Amino acid sequence: MKFLIAAISILSVFSVNAQPDGFKIVFNVLEDSKKDNYEIYSMNMDGSDRKNLTNTPGVEWVYYAYMDKVYFISDKDTCHRCFFLYEMDTEGNNMRRISDLQLEDSWMSSRNKGKEMIVLGRIGKTVRNQLFLLNPEDGTYRQLTNDTLINQRDPLFLPGKNEIVLAYRPDKRQRQTVPDELWKFNLVTGADGKPALNRGVQLTHFPASDTSTRWYEYHAGPPQWNSRYKFISYMSKQQGQTQIHAITRDGKKSWQLTANSELSSGWHSWSEDGKWLAMDRSTHEGKDFDIWLMNYRTKKMTRISTDSKSEMAPVIVRKPR
Repeated sequence: MKFLIAAISILSVFSVNAQPDGFKIVFNVLEDSKKDNYEIYSMNMDGSDRKNLTNTPGVEWVYYAYMDKVYFISDKDTCHRCFFLYEMDTEGNNMRRISDLQLEDSWMSSRNKGKEMIVLGRIGKTVRNQLFLLNPEDGTYRQLTNDTLINQRDPLFLPGKNEIVLAYRPDKRQRQTVPDELWKFNLVTGADGKPALNRGVQLTHFPASDTSTRWYEYHAGPPQWNSRYKFISYMSKQQGQTQIHAITRDGKKSWQLTANSELSSGWHSWSEDGKWLAMDRSTHEGKDFDIWLMNYRTKKMTRISTDSKSEMAPVIVRKPR
């Protein structure tokens, strides 16, 4: 009987602390600051098998993954920081440019089993920072918003309903006085048969008493969805440090997920099963970025990159089967 209890105890500890299986992490590395060269790397969830997937002289930045597909922006075939959307797998193979829609520097999302993406794009020099629905198979797209006064970025589809969460400010002329917040919108079909957004609801409310965050820093950063525990996470710089916060999809409950007296936690993503959180951590001054992994159940954090280069914005992706 004692042996059985001991065996169960060992198995319980192993199940809680075991490394996740079936996933990899892709992340962004500042390879050369003088040349503005960013590369996309991949590694296992324990930090092993680290490799450069892109190896180009320009800017590549991963923003999203669906199943085993990695989506990233790149300026390799055009002018400096003129971004287009690309796809590859976790080994850097099967790379292809998806669309001729020029993108802004923003996170993105998908729905309908990855068949429809929502991205922040631009057309020419005048139509900037607008939302588009994009088909990743054939590259076709439909413009969703057309308002040059608003500030919006980092759109996220919420599951189960036609709801989108994004960082939003109703009037960009107030960007130095009014912080951007997370807002939730419904995606509807307009009278003209075209997709549109309506019924915007503000979810987050940055503390009015906190004047330490500068206007261009994250008050409510890119939203991410935890599929297991059903909440939205985001980064926010408050009282001189950036940490990850959470809020329910109805905005009725909010809390802080990470805290550290010496390190800030910022860009992040969840594994598709909602059990693992990958994030970058740095000094509060924004230096020495490394990738960390958190077991959400135990809250145990593990540093999985130790390179001297800045490693940022990890995305958890499924290993190819």
